[in-house]
Amino acid sequence: MDNQNNSHEKGQHSNKVPEKKKIFLFINVVIRVLQSLFVFAVVILLLGGALGLGIGMGYFAFLVEDTQPPTKEELQTEISDITEVSKMTYSDGTNIAMIKSDLVRTRVDGEHISPLLKKAIISTEDEYFEEHKGVVPKAVIRALVSDATGIGGSSGGSTLTQQLVKQQILTDETTFKRKANEILLAYHIEKYFSKDEIVTTYLNVSPFGRNNKGENIAGVEEAAKGLFGKSANDLTLPQAAFIAGLPQSPIIYTPYSNTGALKDDENMSYGMKRKDFVLFSMYREKAITKEEYEAAKSYDLKQDFQPQQESNQNTEGYLYYAVLEQAVKEIMDINIEKAGVKKETLDTIGLSQYEEQARKEIQNRGYTIQSTIDQTVYDTMQNAVANYGYMLDDGYGAGLVETGNVLMDNKTGKIIGFVAGRDYNVSQSNHALDTVRQVGSTIKPISVYGPAIDQGMIGSESRLANYPTTYTSGRELANATNSGTNTFDTVRHSLEWSYNIPVYHLNQAMKARMGDDNFSYNNYLSKMNYPANDAWAYESAPLGSVEATVLTQTNGFQTLANKGQYQKGYMIEKITDNSGKVIYEHKEAPVQVYSEATASIMNDLMRSVLDSKITTPFKNMSIGLNPAFANVDWVGKTGTTDDYKDAWLVVSTPTITLGSWTGYDIPTAMSPNSGDQNSTYLANLANAIFAVRPDLFGVGEKFTLSNDVIKSTVSSFTGEKPGTFTYNGGTYTAPGPNIESFYAKDGAPKGQYKFGFGGTDANYSAYWGRYTRPTNNTTPSSTTAPSSSDKKDEKKKDEDKKDNDTPTSSGNNN
Repeated sequence: MDNQNNSHEKGQHSNKVPEKKKIFLFINVVIRVLQSLFVFAVVILLLGGALGLGIGMGYFAFLVEDTQPPTKEELQTEISDITEVSKMTYSDGTNIAMIKSDLVRTRVDGEHISPLLKKAIISTEDEYFEEHKGVVPKAVIRALVSDATGIGGSSGGSTLTQQLVKQQILTDETTFKRKANEILLAYHIEKYFSKDEIVTTYLNVSPFGRNNKGENIAGVEEAAKGLFGKSANDLTLPQAAFIAGLPQSPIIYTPYSNTGALKDDENMSYGMKRKDFVLFSMYREKAITKEEYEAAKSYDLKQDFQPQQESNQNTEGYLYYAVLEQAVKEIMDINIEKAGVKKETLDTIGLSQYEEQARKEIQNRGYTIQSTIDQTVYDTMQNAVANYGYMLDDGYGAGLVETGNVLMDNKTGKIIGFVAGRDYNVSQSNHALDTVRQVGSTIKPISVYGPAIDQGMIGSESRLANYPTTYTSGRELANATNSGTNTFDTVRHSLEWSYNIPVYHLNQAMKARMGDDNFSYNNYLSKMNYPANDAWAYESAPLGSVEATVLTQTNGFQTLANKGQYQKGYMIEKITDNSGKVIYEHKEAPVQVYSEATASIMNDLMRSVLDSKITTPFKNMSIGLNPAFANVDWVGKTGTTDDYKDAWLVVSTPTITLGSWTGYDIPTAMSPNSGDQNSTYLANLANAIFAVRPDLFGVGEKFTLSNDVIKSTVSSFTGEKPGTFTYNGGTYTAPGPNIESFYAKDGAPKGQYKFGFGGTDANYSAYWGRYTRPTNNTTPSSTTAPSSSDKKDEKKKDEDKKDNDTPTSSGNNN
């Protein structure tokens, strides 16, 4: 029995052993496979890492190949951001003003900064500061991966040294090229300067929000004084921790508003929480004990903040800010070019960062900004607007009728002087350089008549339909004083009266002939830096519904007065550093927009505008104020918009162009006499300038037709060559008298029945019928031909002459 049982147990045992072996064998195989896969993965990672490292190093070298390693002295200048007062001057070097910095800063040596403050900033911003050589590689990789994938949020990655580079030398723009240069420069800073020098510099240049006067402050000394009324060397632990927390977001964490008043508890809590985070970081890094941490955290810091003091008042005016803003734009463009970045690729944030960098550079580098502004002229213009600005007021709207004026040199584009507004204390808007308003009929010579003459489509006496007309939408289009003169008016007559219907027909014909609804902008206006706008293609655009600044519009007329050559208006002649080195200097970049022949014809036509006195009394007013003006050859054009919300007049002599806009800041109807009021004001302004600088006006010089102008003899009836021709079986002879018409190219075309631009068959039939009675196969007799301007219109000149250049609609039509 026992033997049988033993045998049975042995049999069972012998059956179980192979199963266990199979399991052990399987596990062993799996382990070996996993080991092999692990080894393989490690090899791949090592190879991939080596390859990636090689590629990364190569790409890094590529990114910084254009960066010249700076010297210690150069880096010292850059990172220290030594504040030196910059200044701006008039054209002759006379001082305009010293440039104020947005930041109040007082520099202190490292020995005068509390060690607590240094420990606080290091513990919070750069825990490896004492160990690294400017960069923590793993932190950089983590930040780049985060930026590239969006995973992990904002992980930082910048050491204090890198932050110093970013603040003082580069921008915050997030490109690999900028990051690579940041790393390179950080290594060089660590090479040249001690750790204490680096942290001291960082604490001296970083922004720290606002003080109790509401001023923006930089540097720990101003922070300590402005927040706690003490030196940076005397700060307590909670005070040091609060200040150390500010650079991450100075305006959010500062306890003060822009008036210097303490924020409410809710808004102040952000800075307090940041202070607690700094204290914890110091405790974590063993910079303070647990007892010190808890005591500082529980301390009521709010009681230490300084009470509000009276805010500093800003006393600068139009000229100061105009010169400063133009200088910022020039330095900004230089810095963008230096960075190898295309300006058009930058978004709003990127542009604002470069702008802030340029502003900081100008404020702190001891630059001298020489403007083009003539002090005598500028002061005279300010006195004139103070003395004669009342002539613009009409009582129709609330407040003052504002004005913007620009005086520009024709040959160079130099802005000699300007009027930005009536009173800086009332309105800080620069109505000369920045404010955009509908340009009214002042755009007609620039966008329609000039291009049409340039293309050889018309001559000075060509005829344009002026019959009742509608837009393609069916909406009525009218002149300011009538729905059409029921005739074909000449180009000269249409411009003198600033009729809308003729210029509309001419513009439509030009777009059709050129096969481009935006022909004028694409081929002319864009070359003069008029703002890009789809509205240039609208039917109402040639009537002045599109907006521009006084500077832009003055620059357009400068082009015509300068023989068709555009010179961009500018206000900054040059910028030099404190050693006299030229940082920026204006360079002319002339653009031939219109042919010389076209420009000379347009000036001849615009002389007629002023001489006819139909839309403006400027010429009579000028001569009445000063007989010497009789020797000045004035040309120009008026413009008015719907409901008289804007009144324009731009005039030129052979040497200067003077632009003027008037209107309310909030577009509101002015008096129907606003055009005459603007003309009277501008005449007084021009006379005041003439009294102090008559040499600017080109006395004795004249606008003359260029030698290549084609003088064609034309029938005054058709504006085309005299002759006989047939139409629909009838024979017609263009009646006389014959007159001279000026063309820029090709000359006058052969006479034909449909001689003008615009007009229906019925319009032509009525026009021909007024003077001839054609019969089949016979030459019709003709009555006395019309002169270049219909006599019936002359009867209305006195009653209709005002505001004849008002567009009938400022709406966009397409």
